[in-house]
Formats: sequence, C-alpha cells, structure tokens
Amino acid sequence: MNNNRFVIVDVFTEKPLAGNQLAVFTNAVGLNDQQMQALALETGFSETVFVLPAESDGDLRVRIFTPQCELPFAGHPVLGTAFAVAGPLQSLLMRIETGMGTVPVVLEREGAKLVFGRMRQPVPTVQPWGDAGELLAALGVQGSQLPVEVYDNGIRHVFVALGSHAEVRALTPDHARLAQAAPNTGVNVFAVEDGRAKTRMFWSDAGVEEDAATGSAAGPLAVHLARHGLMAWGDTVEISQGAEIGRPSTLYATAHGSADGIESVEVGGSAVVVGRGEFKF
Repeated sequence: MNNNRFVIVDVFTEKPLAGNQLAVFTNAVGLNDQQMQALALETGFSETVFVLPAESDGDLRVRIFTPQCELPFAGHPVLGTAFAVAGPLQSLLMRIETGMGTVPVVLEREGAKLVFGRMRQPVPTVQPWGDAGELLAALGVQGSQLPVEVYDNGIRHVFVALGSHAEVRALTPDHARLAQAAPNTGVNVFAVEDGRAKTRMFWSDAGVEEDAATGSAAGPLAVHLARHGLMAWGDTVEISQGAEIGRPSTLYATAHGSADGIESVEVGGSAVVVGRGEFKF
C-alpha cells in the first residue's frame, strides 16, 4: 500500500475557500496514467496536478488532469503547484515543465510567506471562430461586441464580448447545447468596464460547467483586448471571475507585442494552501 500525499491550494485568491481549487500530488513517482486519472476524478476539482522529476530544463515536471482527461497546459495548476512546492525553498523562480514547454513562475514573498506569483505562458495562436450563431444561441446572447475568435495555448478558448459586467453576471447558458456548439473548447464571455474585465468560462463537454478562475484563458483575454484596442500592449488587466459559483477570484494578465505579433504573455495572482492529506491504495 502506497501513501500518496497531496496539497489543496486555492488559486487566484488571497483568502482560503475562494479562488479555484487544486489538488497537487507532490511526489507522483510510481503512479501510472490510470491511477492519475482516477485520482483526478476522486478529488473532483477542475484540475489535479501530479509532480514528477524534471526531464528537461525545469525544476520539476507536472502532469495535469481534469476529471475526464489530461491537459498539456493549464494556468491555475501551474501557479498553484509553484505555491504548493516552493514554501520551504528560497528560490523566487521556479521553472515548471508542462506538455507545452517549460513555464517560468516568478514568486514574491513578504517575509516567509508567498504572496504572489506570475507565470510566462505559452504564446497562443489565434483564429476566427467562423459561424458563431449556434455558440451565441447556446449562451443566450444576441451577439458579440468584438470578433468571436479562438485562441490556443495548449487549451482552446473562444471569446465573446458583452457590453457590461451585469450582462456577464446574468448569463444562463444552455450547457448541453454549449457542449455541442464548442467541443473541446472553453467558452469565455467577458465585458470590460473602467479598465477591469469581468469574465465567466464554461467548458461543458470537459465536465466543468463553469470554472472559478481560468489562468489559461486570462493570457489570451489580455491578447484579445490588446489586439482589438481595449487595452494597450504591455498594460495589465485585472480580471474578476468565479463569484457566480461562490468562488470569487482575481487574475492579472499582460500581453506584450504589437499589431505585428504577440511577443509574450504573463498571468499572475495569489494562492493559499488550505489543506493536506493522503490517499492510500
């Protein structure tokens, strides 16, 4: 019988019992694919991380699972893992190997306490969504104030822009229809007021009807806003998410580049360790 120890981290929040929940198995050596997938289903969080020895230029390697599948990259698992394993370490830079390459995470401390982290994400590709009619119908909205486009940084995210935060809060999507309209894609609906973004993310066919804080979408959202003139390249947008499901979260995203191309994308936020335990089997 093996003891498989894990840490629970609430990510993109400064307060426990908010943000996006994450389970991090801090030493996954010896676990096979089937066991990792079963443990991710057992925890029931949107993602679960398994930490393994580095194979390339990182300090460690991670595998990321939803309750239904493995992902090459995701935002809150990478940031949460840094908080989970860096506590006793003095280094303020962690290099985390993912299926999309090595992601550096710069951490900030106040005394001995970790208070903030910022990761440089894979640069996304972008394409038009095409006919957005069924997608908009599944969301229950009339249209998008910006072009409906899909970004891919290891996870596909499509973006729909509404006119106000209130409209985003009021959304009541048809999840079954949404899963058919946007398979294997996170559907992000957002609005910007006074320089701040309010967003909700639905990923119905992955078993996550609504996500509390989507780090992998925050970077592409900053790119989307910069590309379409709602913020300047190099500026940071504050993103609110998760309040509608009782998990208020705050993310910060910055896109560097120009009309000629995306140079780099950074996403940051806070996280807190809220629990520890082990599975025995």
